[in-house]
Amino acid sequence: MAETMLAERFYAQDRSVHLEEIPVPHPGPGNVLIEVAYCGICHSDLSLINGTFPAQRPQVTQGHEASGTIVELGAGVTGWKVGDRVIPSAGRPCLRCRKCRRGDFANCLHLNLMAFAYDGAWARYHEASATGLTMIPDNVPMDQAALLADAVSTPYAAVVHTAQVHMGNAVAVWGVGGVGTHLVQLAKVAGGVPVIAIDLDDEVLARAKRVGADHVLRSDDPELMSKIEDLTHGRMIDVAFDAVGIKPTLRAAVESLDVNGRAVSLGLSGQDIDAGPFMDFNLQRKKVFGHLGYYGQDIAILAEMLSYHRLDLSESISEVVPLAEVERGIADLEHHKNNPIRILVKP
Repeated sequence: MAETMLAERFYAQDRSVHLEEIPVPHPGPGNVLIEVAYCGICHSDLSLINGTFPAQRPQVTQGHEASGTIVELGAGVTGWKVGDRVIPSAGRPCLRCRKCRRGDFANCLHLNLMAFAYDGAWARYHEASATGLTMIPDNVPMDQAALLADAVSTPYAAVVHTAQVHMGNAVAVWGVGGVGTHLVQLAKVAGGVPVIAIDLDDEVLARAKRVGADHVLRSDDPELMSKIEDLTHGRMIDVAFDAVGIKPTLRAAVESLDVNGRAVSLGLSGQDIDAGPFMDFNLQRKKVFGHLGYYGQDIAILAEMLSYHRLDLSESISEVVPLAEVERGIADLEHHKNNPIRILVKP
């Protein structure tokens, strides 16, 4: 193994991105070293670069959706071996907050996020905690496996844990980009019927139809609510997802709900929430939930779903760029070139 490796480095002082040769890490106690196969480019990576997310370190290697192969074990690691194909967890509990002190690590209040609080995987090698690794089944491609550590697991957790979609629920998804496309697929797997995709872009809507949406509608259609009513035979929406995170999309999601309906917001912006008039919201007992993240076991469940062909993510990989061209991949995502679901970096 070489002593240095190529890695992307983000500098907080001027929010710049550089490719540099840095030392290859060696795993400390309880950690493993992973040779990275693929790592996704996520909108949260862009948010660190453009300053929407505050930097936590002066310099950091970005990239938190990775797959790879264990090449070295740190002291005390058991249950894993060199050669295992794995997905690293994208976060570590702080071990200090009141949730961690109670053993509720999944709900840590100050979670240390990979690629923000510690180095990520836009590099040849990544040092990861052995706790939280997910084994990749032999028949699951490494590129699709990389998507599971956020791009798919966050929508999965929103569908299964927060929204609790079940068979027969009428589901609508506002915004069918990367997150929304996977919400459509997973809501359908969970039994949602019908599943309605809503967006402003006709090409994006056509893609949503290909991956499983029963119906697609434009969000700027003045007859949107009446069309939803027709498609659901008058019962409206049981679960509405807002994958955009702006006032108009959440307001429309709430407006579409049936009595006791649930709206779940996954989009992030600095705007305030608008859930409509109290008279409508309270009398119909509507509910709004915020959602972020996933549980570690969700990744393992998704890996098994891929293994058993219950889920197909082949269309989710929009582009693969070599690490040397990571800045091009960042720009392609930022400018929505070809409406990407996920662009992967291959070191």
